[in-house]
Amino acid sequence: MNPTTMNPTYTAVATASGRDSRAVTADGQLDIQLAMPKEMGGTGDGLNPEQLFAAGWAACFSTVLDILAKRQNLDAKDVAVTAEVSLVPAGGRLDLAAVLRVELPDHLRGEVGDKLLEATHATCPYSRATHGNISVDVIAE
Repeated sequence: MNPTTMNPTYTAVATASGRDSRAVTADGQLDIQLAMPKEMGGTGDGLNPEQLFAAGWAACFSTVLDILAKRQNLDAKDVAVTAEVSLVPAGGRLDLAAVLRVELPDHLRGEVGDKLLEATHATCPYSRATHGNISVDVIAE
């Protein structure tokens, strides 16, 4: 699918020149220094793409969960999502893997929460984009 031939609701535009550069959005709302993580031999004096992806995924997943909960008259305002995005060696290259840790309040634990997490993972654009491409675990905490 080519986004230029579709009718997108929203398009984010950002430019970067690698892991040791700046990343800037077209609207100027984001202008950050990127840096290779210390664990990969870099300085760690900036954000890295995995951190940005984790932040976006956590925010998106949490928002979708809240929308789906409201449709079922459930209160999900106290839910917090922590996304862990890892680079893992895979046959001479690096692949992504992720864990989504979802802190559920007591009233959303058990079968209700499990079904809500399953529906959220099936609906969230980040989850759908990665489905079948990377290892993802969704864990209720």
